[in-house]
Order: sequence, then structure tokens, then C-alpha cells
Amino acid sequence: QLFAQQYPAPGAPDMAREVKTLLASHHVQGDDTWGLDHGAWSVLTWLYPGHDVPVFQLSIDMRASFDHHVQIGRDLAELRDKGVLILGSGNVVHNLRAMRWGGSPYDWAVEFDNFFADRLTDRDLAAISDRKGMGELLRMAQPTVDHYLPALTIAGAASDKDKLIFMNESIDIASVSMRSFVFC
Repeated sequence: QLFAQQYPAPGAPDMAREVKTLLASHHVQGDDTWGLDHGAWSVLTWLYPGHDVPVFQLSIDMRASFDHHVQIGRDLAELRDKGVLILGSGNVVHNLRAMRWGGSPYDWAVEFDNFFADRLTDRDLAAISDRKGMGELLRMAQPTVDHYLPALTIAGAASDKDKLIFMNESIDIASVSMRSFVFC
């Protein structure tokens, strides 16, 4: 059912080409065959239910370092001055192997979620992108990191002048943080 969902928003090919240019040093390639995955449309369908906002998606590079993803955000930050919404989705804590229905959050899930929130509040991007330094706590919170990397890109796109707002801060099924944040 997840893959059968559609979000028929208009694309933004001109902006996609501009992003490709901005990210040339990251060896970004264009591909207009993939469409939007659930990480994009699951959020957009609530923000823009009329499918009336131009959208394109930037894939994550699972082989790249955490610093690489922060730098992509920094390289994209200038787009915010052009009215471009840079949206990332995932989960700060995402360990489906450890999920338990109806259970209270694991201590490690709460610890990592709080660590991330505190470091993000302090704008300590070095701490939240220090894979080795986060050690076992990161491995418990993010066995595959694909749900974590978008947060690093968004943090990289933020300005020190931006206000940080946390929204949903719950941890569901004991091991999935629903923490949401906005830089504005």
C-alpha cells in the first residue's frame, strides 16, 4: 500500500537543474524517472493537500559521511532566500527491529532523541554529525541511518539567525522518534 500512494505535485525541473549546479562538487546526477518516495509525499500530502506546490526530491547518499550531508544543506541554504522550502523527513530515532507496540520508549531512544535536540538547539552540528563519537547510542537509535541523514542536511541549511521550533516530540512504538523541527 505504501508504494501504491501517489502525490501528483508539479515538478520543478528548472530548480532541480539549479540544485544540480549548486551541488556539482557532490557529483549530483539528475534522474526524472523515480518520482517521490514516501519520505516526501507522506509529509507533503498534509502540508499541501492540493498537490499544488512544485516539488522535486534529492536522494541521500548512504556511502557519504555525515559531514557530507551537513555540507549539502549548507550548499543549498541560499535557496531559502529565493523562497524555496527545504524539507527533510525521517526519524531522529528509527529502530524498527526494537519496536514494541504499546511499550514505553527505551532509555537509549530517549537519550539519543534528547542528545540530538540539545545539540541541535546549541547548533552543535559537529556533535550530531560525529558518527564515531555517538558510538553505540547511534547504532541503537539508527541501525541504518537513512532516516537520520535528512536531519543533518536540514540542520546544515539553517542559519544561526533562524529560530528553531520543535513540534512533535513523541517516541512511538518504543523506538521511533517522531521529533519534528523547523528553522524559520
